[in-house]
Amino acid sequence: MPISDLLIWSDHKLLSLVVWAVIVTVLGYLARLPVHRAILSLTRVLHRALRLAAGSVSQAENRLQARNREVLLAAGREAAERMVEREFERVDAAVRKDLAEYPALHRHLSEVVTRIDEDFKESTEVPPSPPGWVKAVEAVAKIPPQGDSMVANVLKSIQTSLNKAHESALRAYRKSSRKRHSLLTKMMPAWRQVNAGLRQVDRSVNSLLERSKTIDRHMDEYERVIKGTDHAVHMLSSSSMTQFFIASLVMCIAIGGAMINFNLIARPMAEMVGGGALLMGYKTANIAALVIILVEVAMGLFLMESLRITRLFPVIGALNDKMRVRMIWITFSILLVLASVEAGLAYMREILAQDDAMLRASLLAAGGEGMIDTSDRWITTAAQMGMGFILPFALVFVAIPLESFVHSLRTVLGMMAVSTLRMTAFMLRLMGNIFRHIGIMLVQGYDLLIFVPLWIEQQVKGREEKPAHSKPGVRRESRPVEVHS
Repeated sequence: MPISDLLIWSDHKLLSLVVWAVIVTVLGYLARLPVHRAILSLTRVLHRALRLAAGSVSQAENRLQARNREVLLAAGREAAERMVEREFERVDAAVRKDLAEYPALHRHLSEVVTRIDEDFKESTEVPPSPPGWVKAVEAVAKIPPQGDSMVANVLKSIQTSLNKAHESALRAYRKSSRKRHSLLTKMMPAWRQVNAGLRQVDRSVNSLLERSKTIDRHMDEYERVIKGTDHAVHMLSSSSMTQFFIASLVMCIAIGGAMINFNLIARPMAEMVGGGALLMGYKTANIAALVIILVEVAMGLFLMESLRITRLFPVIGALNDKMRVRMIWITFSILLVLASVEAGLAYMREILAQDDAMLRASLLAAGGEGMIDTSDRWITTAAQMGMGFILPFALVFVAIPLESFVHSLRTVLGMMAVSTLRMTAFMLRLMGNIFRHIGIMLVQGYDLLIFVPLWIEQQVKGREEKPAHSKPGVRRESRPVEVHS
């Protein structure tokens, strides 16, 4: 094709593009208001729909939060009632144990005090009364001797008699003092008994006072839970989260123990039920071992429920004491049998391991290798049998963290659902605002595409307004500016 023809063809193409651009711009200018209304209507509908959805989600969040609050307060009230009930049971046991012996203790202390009082009265010091002849001796002693030897002899014999009487009185006084001291010595064990009894009463009273302080603390918590204060809800939420994570950790530990128990009995179960048998696509031996472990866990749950340590099954807790004791012995017997079975399976597993080791050793011996010494295998056998017997009883205590996990899971799921709804409402509001601003941006973008006609319109309106402004006495009227938003 010649160059002139190419130029003509390119000029025609450029001219057609310009013509189509002018036509599209004119059509866009003519359809400006309907397009603006359509864009704004569409974005406004999306904005209002998302805002309405956000409001609905917020209402659902408020209802769920109120429901979570009720459930949390109910769980807290039940836990507080359980704690207060146990504290009252402990106080009742302490009162029955300590104060039941109070009448006998009071009688014993009264007898000891009476005996001490009698011994004390007998141990009082009574000064001996002076003999009646002392005054006579004093009168005779006042007689002047006047050198008479008979009077001197009489006075000397009186002095000798007086000394003898003084020594006799001194010996009697010492004897009575020894008697009083012996009585006081005998009073010491009685004083010790009184002191021991008073110390026992003091310990009992102090124990009851400590119990009463604990009960007061639990009653304060119970009153806050009954009132439904925000502080009580916050404390219960934190406690539920803590119990959830602790129970989850203990449950993971229990699952690890169950896996060890499973590996301990899976191989010998294959020898019992057949190693190649399949049930629903899984090995029958693995299913049998898993069933044994699950039955042990179930028996542990029933045992804990019968002992009233957990409250997962209200029917078991509502049984009378006689039936409950029977259930305790039945579940314990089943656990004991299963533990013995697992110990036997562990022993069988060790025998199988020894047979495999002997087989490998015999093959190595045929090839020139030495035999393996299996004299110390009894240690491994005893350890495996001990683990097989102890692990079922260890799995019994899974019921305690399982109860905490179940009760706290409702609260944790409720809190997560509230957070999810809150985030959903926020995202819906954000998307609604985004659509509203997108509508404004689309309107402004549409005006940007047809800016040439709009500029011409603005220039024409400006020229029409100038003569009106130049005439004297003509007041400029303010026109409202149309805002497309």
